[in-house]
Amino acid sequence: MGVHADVFGIRTKGENDILDITGNVADVVARSDLKDGIACVFVSGSTGAITTVEYEPGLLEDLPDALERLVPKGLTYQHHLRWHDGNGHSHVRASILGPGITLPFQNGQPVLGTWQQIVFIEMDVRGRDRQIHVQLVGE
Repeated sequence: MGVHADVFGIRTKGENDILDITGNVADVVARSDLKDGIACVFVSGSTGAITTVEYEPGLLEDLPDALERLVPKGLTYQHHLRWHDGNGHSHVRASILGPGITLPFQNGQPVLGTWQQIVFIEMDVRGRDRQIHVQLVGE
């Protein structure tokens, strides 16, 4: 059993920027000496989220629309009242989706469905530099 850790950076444009990071994660897996195991993909930060989607134009519109219905931007958030940074909804949305995912990899490649990609979703109201951590455990 072995462990491999790596990190890569991305730059976002701001709220609702959805970036396909599948290739970045696949590169980390391929560079490791591991062939089969589990990959943890994690963003350090409280206003970003990682999940899987079918990365296509319709869904890239549908997901932010759904998040707006679930956690409307225009409500009063105690976080905003305390810090005056306008991103209380960003923190709530990121908490609902979560900062990371765990997925298997086999034969040196992430295991994903035909139309499934790993994405980072920016919830913050401004663009940010993000660090995505990938930790592999396997053999």
